[in-house]
Amino acid sequence: MGKDIAVIGCGYWGKNLVRNFTKLGALHTICDSDPETLKQFGTVYPNVNKETILEPVLANKEIKGVAISTPAAFHYSVAKEALLAGKDIFVEKPFTTNSKDAQELMALSIKEQRVLMVGHLLLYHPAIQILKKYIQAGELGEIYYLYSTRVNLGQIRQDENALWRLVPHDIAMFIYLLEESPRVVSAQGSCYLQPALEDVVFVTLMFPKGILAHIHASWLDPHKIRQLTIVGSKKMAVFDDVEPEHKLQIYDRGIAINYDAVPPLRTLALRSGEVSLPQIDLTEPLLLECQEFAKCMRERRQPLSDARQGVEVVKTLEATHKSMQKGGQQISILGG
Repeated sequence: MGKDIAVIGCGYWGKNLVRNFTKLGALHTICDSDPETLKQFGTVYPNVNKETILEPVLANKEIKGVAISTPAAFHYSVAKEALLAGKDIFVEKPFTTNSKDAQELMALSIKEQRVLMVGHLLLYHPAIQILKKYIQAGELGEIYYLYSTRVNLGQIRQDENALWRLVPHDIAMFIYLLEESPRVVSAQGSCYLQPALEDVVFVTLMFPKGILAHIHASWLDPHKIRQLTIVGSKKMAVFDDVEPEHKLQIYDRGIAINYDAVPPLRTLALRSGEVSLPQIDLTEPLLLECQEFAKCMRERRQPLSDARQGVEVVKTLEATHKSMQKGGQQISILGG
């Protein structure tokens, strides 16, 4: 693997991309507008090229791909410049701040025949990969509903609310696991720390096949919880990303229905079986995500978290934001 990837934006999350692309032997350049940030990186990565502006990065023919971890407001403009310069791109979530820009970038990537990957990290989590196989194999039965909780005390942003900062992870997981995009959303949110920036959001999504989903996200909470629960007709599953070892738990529990009887004689009975703990690869998901980007560049293929999924997530975020502004009104998601 050659050193042909540049990381654009080396702040809170970008430093983790730098670390993992270095581990893969793929990092060529780090670019950040803050000279002090680059100076600090210089002590840890003395042999990596450093730039304070984008132009030399895009002009460098040795750089084939760029990973964009700037503030979300700059994702569209940087990604567009990179695509027009012939680079493959990895864009952290949220892909863009509106669906029009997301669709334009998707179309441009197709026209330029470039890899476009969106940083929906949890799709590369080994536990989510196993959970996807369980669902596809019918192990959980018919999916009734699912819900996620993504709360903590911090990290508080001043440039985006908890919806755009936290919820993309969960929407991307839902779309990936269910293999469909939501069609209706209703949401409530409140601002406590800063005007016009919601610190807590509650989102309810309805999917085309009737599956109901809910998301609670907040950076103003006493607990650190990163949990997804899926309830099916046969079994139930819990993905707990804070759990150090048993991140995925499969519950052989549910309600047994006597379909032989005719209503109202039909009976419902509780069924409680064993809890299984699938063995999970504990490789850092971000390393696997970075590895996927590098592979896609070499193999000239689109990634799991491609532009099309990125567009669907942004469309859902847009509709959710609109619902919050309208006090929880149900909003239809175009194309959902």
